[in-house]
Amino acid sequence: MRILLVEDDESVARSLRRGLVRFGFQVEWVATGHAALAADSTYDLVLLDLGLPDTDGLDVCRALHGRGDGVPIIVISARSDETDRVVGLELGADDYVSKPFGVREVVARIRAVMRRVRPVTPPEAAGPDRYGSRLTVDRKAARVHLDGAEVALTPKEYDLLAFLTEEPGALMSREQIMEAVWDANWFGPTKTLDVHVAALRRKLAGAIAVEAVRGVGFRLVVVEGGAGTEGRAGAPS
Repeated sequence: MRILLVEDDESVARSLRRGLVRFGFQVEWVATGHAALAADSTYDLVLLDLGLPDTDGLDVCRALHGRGDGVPIIVISARSDETDRVVGLELGADDYVSKPFGVREVVARIRAVMRRVRPVTPPEAAGPDRYGSRLTVDRKAARVHLDGAEVALTPKEYDLLAFLTEEPGALMSREQIMEAVWDANWFGPTKTLDVHVAALRRKLAGAIAVEAVRGVGFRLVVVEGGAGTEGRAGAPS
């Protein structure tokens, strides 16, 4: 799924783009309204900041919506005033997210909007993702099974497992994990990450290994080789 990100703040854009890429999205970033209007129309969704340096984002929203190609628009803005929200929605935006926000919130909004504008036919929906012969993760139902029996995970334990299994074998920094699982605005200690990793190791022993890389972060390894990742549905689209 290809996203056009229109955001003039480089630090915000880079952080959001990095987070969206981790969730499997392709992101094209432009920093001005004129660049947004000049971009090709092969993207599936637009993330639009209102505070642009060359033109008002509301005018860009109106122009994009006026093309009539049906590409959904989600406004992301520091303007939290109700008037801006109402105007943005009236001009064609499909949703409105106020800054500051976490990557997971934006991903959830994207998925919700895409479900509304392009509903998926249920019979073709993918089943649970399998990792080795013992572990399955059903992302749609948020349920995990080990040797056919459901494993009781806390919400954060599930979120951590779901994130790490998106790319088995990849080294994830502590900062990446905290941003994805606990929100980009988390300012507390990261010791809670170690506690949750220990819980996953205990509950899923023998099916996966969560390896610690000192001073960097963690990587998840499927114990029974890589065959279990073949049935994985892949990143969201």
